[in-house]
Amino acid sequence: MAIDDKLKQRAVTVEEFLARELEPSTCAHAAATPDRLREAMRHGVLGAGKRFRPFLVIETASMLGASDIASVPVAAALECIHCYSLVHDDLPSMDNDTLRRGQPTVWAKFDDWTAILAGDALLTLAFEIAGRDETHPDPAIRCRVVSALASASGRAGMVGGQCLDLEADKLADPRARDAAHIRRLQSMKTGALIRVACELGGLIGGASPQQMDALSRFGDGLGFAFQIADDLLDAEGDPAMVGKATGKDLAIGKATLVATLGIDGAREKLHHVHSETVATLSEFGTAADTLRQAADFAVARLH
Repeated sequence: MAIDDKLKQRAVTVEEFLARELEPSTCAHAAATPDRLREAMRHGVLGAGKRFRPFLVIETASMLGASDIASVPVAAALECIHCYSLVHDDLPSMDNDTLRRGQPTVWAKFDDWTAILAGDALLTLAFEIAGRDETHPDPAIRCRVVSALASASGRAGMVGGQCLDLEADKLADPRARDAAHIRRLQSMKTGALIRVACELGGLIGGASPQQMDALSRFGDGLGFAFQIADDLLDAEGDPAMVGKATGKDLAIGKATLVATLGIDGAREKLHHVHSETVATLSEFGTAADTLRQAADFAVARLH
C-alpha cells in the first residue's frame, strides 16, 4: 500500500476516535462542555490534517506487534497536543495566521479568547485520554505515556521551542541565524512531538532499550527532516496545496535553515538528514518499511 493511502487509513481511525470524544451523544464530558468551546475544539482538531504523528505511534507499535486497539488512544492523545499547539501558534500574539489546513484558524473563526480556551481544553483532553484505565491495562505504562507526553510538549520540548522561535522573531535574538541554534529550536518545537510519537509506539509495542534508542534517533532525525521540508514548502510551496499562506517566513526573516543556508543548501541538508535517519532503522529489517516510507514522505511531500 502506498504511503498516502496508509496515512489516510490511519487518519480515518484517529479522526473517528477524536470525533467520539467531542460528540455529546457518545461522551459525557463532551455533553458537559459549553457549546462554543466544544465547537471550537472540533474546529481545531477535526477535519483536514495528515495525522502524521499519530500515524507514527500506530505504525511503530504495529511494527513491534501491538494492536491498533492498544495504540490508537495514545496516538489520539498526541494528536490533541499537536492540534492545541497549532490553535495557539496561530493566535495574533504569536504567528498571527488566519488560515490553517485550508480553513479559517480557530481564533479567526471564533475569537482569540475562545481559541485560547479551546487549545487549553485540547491539551487537557490529551492527558484525560492517556490516563484512562482503558488506554492501557498496566498503570506503569500509562504513567510513562503521560510523562513522555508532558516532557515532549512542555518547557524542554515543544513549548520551549516555541519560546525560542518567538524570541528570534519578536526580540531580534542575535542567535537566530546560527545553524546550531536553529537546530536546537526546531528539535524542540517540531522534533519533540515526532520523536515522542516513535517512542510512544515503542513503549506500547514493548520495545527493548536498544530498540527504543533506535526509535528515538529515528524520530529525532525525522522531525528535523520534516521541519526542513516545511521550511522549503513555505519558501516554494503552492498555498492551495499547503493549505495556508506561504512565503511568510522568509518575508519576516524567520529563523530557518532556508534563511541561513538558502534553498539549495537546505535541500542538500534535507537529503543528508533523510539518509542518516533511514539508517537508524537497520536493526528492524523489512518490518520497518512503513517507517522508511514515512521518512520518504517527509522529504518529498507537497503539503
